[in-house]
Amino acid sequence: MVRDLNNLPIYAVDMPIVVVKTAIRAPIERCFDLARNVDVHVQSTARTKERAVGGVTHGLMELGQEVTWEATHFGIRQRLTSRITAYDRPRSFRDSQVRGAFLRFDHDHLFSCMDGLTTMTDVFDYTPPWRWLGRVADRLFLEQYMQRFLTERQKVIKSIAEEVNPSTLRQV
Repeated sequence: MVRDLNNLPIYAVDMPIVVVKTAIRAPIERCFDLARNVDVHVQSTARTKERAVGGVTHGLMELGQEVTWEATHFGIRQRLTSRITAYDRPRSFRDSQVRGAFLRFDHDHLFSCMDGLTTMTDVFDYTPPWRWLGRVADRLFLEQYMQRFLTERQKVIKSIAEEVNPSTLRQV
């Protein structure tokens, strides 16, 4: 089940949660599909040289499917596997870490539409690695890093979604 931001449990207050919202002038279905497209994700994470190396490596992710990402974060080459654990097209989906650097994460992708304007919201709920040291790292730089990472990803999705080039529309 995807998170209701208005009814977070009390324990979530102390846990890091990154929320990023973007308004997009494009149909909700297009925004939803771009957000679950592995190729678009690779394009949006060029700075970290992220690439899909296992599971679904191209195209659209579906419920229950996994992808293994390889990327460089903080100068360290890392692998992370996530699975689509909730799916309600075109309103929401969740990917959750199966293996990787975090102790755990759930990344909710939420979509709403009004008058042709789609609001895309990422809610990244995670527990940093390294217990107490991870909490310190989170407060010093990790939460800000994740905020920038998700903001950049949303900018790329917005740019592609708002393009009117018919050839682009067929590719994604």
